[in-house]
Amino acid sequence: MLAIIKDSKKNLKNEIFSGLTVALALVPEAVAFAFVAGIDPLVGLYGAFMMGIVTAIFGGRPGMISGATGAMAVVMVALVKIGEEAGGHGLQYLFLTLLLVGIIQISAGLFKLGKFVRLIPHPVMMGFVNGLAIVICMAQFGMFREPILDAAGHKIANIDGPGFQTQLLGAGDLWTMIGLVALTMGIMFGLPKLTKKIPAALTAIVVVAAIVIFGNMDVSTVGSFITDGLPDGQVGGINGGLPQLQTDLFTAVPLNWDLFVTIFPFALILAAIGLIESLMTLNLIDELTQTRGNGNRECIAQGSANILNGFFGGMGGCAMIGQSIININSGARGRLSGIIAAVALLMFILFGASLIEQVPIAALVGVMFMVVIGTFAWSSFRIIRKIPLADAFVLILVSVVTVLSDLAIAVIAGVIVSALVFAWENAKKIRARKSFKEDGTKVYEIWGPLFFGSVSAFVSKFDVQGDPDKIEIDFIESKVSDHSGIEAIHNLVERYEKEEKSVILKHLSPDCVAILKKANPKFEEHIQQDIDDPRYYVVIEEAG
Repeated sequence: MLAIIKDSKKNLKNEIFSGLTVALALVPEAVAFAFVAGIDPLVGLYGAFMMGIVTAIFGGRPGMISGATGAMAVVMVALVKIGEEAGGHGLQYLFLTLLLVGIIQISAGLFKLGKFVRLIPHPVMMGFVNGLAIVICMAQFGMFREPILDAAGHKIANIDGPGFQTQLLGAGDLWTMIGLVALTMGIMFGLPKLTKKIPAALTAIVVVAAIVIFGNMDVSTVGSFITDGLPDGQVGGINGGLPQLQTDLFTAVPLNWDLFVTIFPFALILAAIGLIESLMTLNLIDELTQTRGNGNRECIAQGSANILNGFFGGMGGCAMIGQSIININSGARGRLSGIIAAVALLMFILFGASLIEQVPIAALVGVMFMVVIGTFAWSSFRIIRKIPLADAFVLILVSVVTVLSDLAIAVIAGVIVSALVFAWENAKKIRARKSFKEDGTKVYEIWGPLFFGSVSAFVSKFDVQGDPDKIEIDFIESKVSDHSGIEAIHNLVERYEKEEKSVILKHLSPDCVAILKKANPKFEEHIQQDIDDPRYYVVIEEAG
């Protein structure tokens, strides 16, 4: 801990104020996602605290903020419902699933799978950023609504999911909300132009909160937001104690194969969503700060935090791009800001609930709108006509799928489409230059990559029946990339043998030679290895 404080000493003010700002922004997010998952708001807050503290200290990306997220909450709601139907064990199902999520994520880190985030193409990254910015923006519009009441003054429950039916705020309340949001955004936009010594986001929240409190304005606050999400007659809050060890975790629910079969698919999906969102956010923060995080270490930290959530009653989570952007834009670069955010969130729960519940939702919405503006890759509008059509399609595809479906599905779809486009483009590059030697031997000089996508074009270059009795196939300008390529060579040689024609394979890579010989020992007579490379030589200085 002392080392973390020492590392942050040069930037101590920014780290402290950034952490406090993030903590304030975490409260309504964690509560809202808890409502989405159909669980108690305190479970969401505990989850945000435990995710935040563990990843801040042990994670692979200083400055990145983790907590309860919507991407995971939408999966949890079905899991909790299954648990409730199985005897009122919704939370126990969730906590046991988080243990599996943690094991999967830690395994991904130990097997060094985090490095694969570096393979994600830039159009996918831009689509992810744009889609997530739109999702964050759309989520804020829900704050401009209020529950619909029936004739008796009771909230009307949603038919298709958790929560209650809502309607747009009344004209007066709506314009007040818009004005406070605009004031928050104005302070965040204008203050840095006057001075950068004062944290803009935190200042905006404090100023707007002071106006609301001292002006005795009747607007939506963190406290009323929590109450709006609870059943009639219940008044919510964020006041609570320390997270408690779930002593009945392994006794409340029968631990059997049926339970494992039920929760494991959810664990796999949650682990994948958490890792993809966390590693993508890590990649984005890397670009913003011009530094490099450790993806494998982040996988292990995320998994450890989710296991801790399972044992101590939190909803789990992953990296949060919105809060991470707030943190970075506020000047934080080290681990201290994340630690302060998590500890401050716990202090809100333990001691400061009554004060934090008075913070107007409008101030936090204004902060998130500024995050949206800073997150969206506006340059994509400028370059979309300049980049290849396939890249533009992938960028738009990932953005749309992120908004309409799910972040993990969007990223996977973008990577698959990019990979298919890459394979198609390279499949068209296979060439065969044909020539004859003085003795009548026909030579095929292969150029381009030979892999599953180019196999068909490769085979079409040869005229097995019309070729002379002696054939040479030279791979000096080609690279056999996969088993499909090797199988194509194997089948081609067999076709020539059936026509009783001699085939020599030249300049194959050693690994390709080994696999061909293993497939059929007779291939040794077709492979010419002891020839000089006509293009590359090793200079050896003779002794003496």
